[in-house]
Amino acid sequence: MRGNIKNQHQAEFVKCIQKFGGKYQTWEIYADFISMFACAISNGIDRVHFKQREEMYMQIIRKYTKNEQPIFSEMAGHVINGMEENRDCDFLGELYMELGLGNHWKGQFFTPYSVCKAMAILQIDDIERKIKANGFASVNDPACGAGALLIAFANTAAEKQFNWQNQILFVGQDLDAVTAKMCYIQLSLLGCAGYVKIGDSLAKPTTDTEAMYEMTMTNENSCYWFTPMYFNDVWNWRRMFHMFDNH
Repeated sequence: MRGNIKNQHQAEFVKCIQKFGGKYQTWEIYADFISMFACAISNGIDRVHFKQREEMYMQIIRKYTKNEQPIFSEMAGHVINGMEENRDCDFLGELYMELGLGNHWKGQFFTPYSVCKAMAILQIDDIERKIKANGFASVNDPACGAGALLIAFANTAAEKQFNWQNQILFVGQDLDAVTAKMCYIQLSLLGCAGYVKIGDSLAKPTTDTEAMYEMTMTNENSCYWFTPMYFNDVWNWRRMFHMFDNH
């Protein structure tokens, strides 16, 4: 770990990892936490993928003792509280890099949040024009990492006082399962409507048609993670109209 963590909730998160006493590698604890947290969010509303993700959750949690298991709840609390205190940041992405978990072989050098915010500010007028023309707009990051760019768009839209939860669809994709789930967790906690796909965006990019199929059909190997806000009535109607348009 680099030792530069300044955010109190991120620091408390690190202390939780230290409670395992070196029994597991930091990467293993972090990856297991991310998978379980993502499963817990998904299973709160996504009934189509419930069985698959409940099995994933149980397979992971069984690795840990009864005294160790509650530590993961503490970790989740620090993420939630940290993002509530300051939503205008890449909480998990910053923590991931400070813990030294970036995989250099995969080119995991996350774009600083300040750069993502500048990019969002430059593009927000185009998003606004699309909203006025179509009623909503979509933002897609095919190499989303922990979701910094999508988070920056959400925060910039909120600052512009858009009804961004109903007007912007957030779509992310990443080859790395852990970082993709990090993006999913952060978008979900911020109340963004959308989904994240785990997979190679060059070989098999996400499509609306594929996403709609994955949302309604049971697939034990589904690589799509749909945020809770994407299940609200506004987006349900939009999906229905989209299906009619394609027929």
